Amino acid sequence: MKKHDDPNYVAKVEKAIAQKYGQEAVQHPRSDWTEDKEKDYLEQLKRLTEKESEAAEKSEKVEKSGFLISKKLLNKRSERDCPVCGIYSFKIKDDLYMNKYECCWKCYVQYVEGREERWKTGWRPNNENHKTKT
Repeated sequence: MKKHDDPNYVAKVEKAIAQKYGQEAVQHPRSDWTEDKEKDYLEQLKRLTEKESEAAEKSEKVEKSGFLISKKLLNKRSERDCPVCGIYSFKIKDDLYMNKYECCWKCYVQYVEGREERWKTGWRPNNENHKTKT
């Protein structure tokens, strides 16, 4: 007679597991499950799903001009172009003037320096003035 044909085989295996690993190893998983644990588990599952969907959204790629670009890069506002002269700049000093005066350092020197009040009221050089001064 084989071991598997013995009707008490499962009971013997459970008993051996309980002796080796403890009684918790053979308990039914729901034996100590409560409503509080269920609520906590569902809340954790909800947070995990939200994190996974955020990560998937951030890593999503979209086609732009024939290239695949991360979607999170498209959401960022680029403030590297000077709204006055249109020049694109990587210079750190331009960042300061872009944040404070909404123009690059060259435009600040040419149009704003010494005339900050006029600039703050909304005055900007028109295209004709800007072209002749550059």
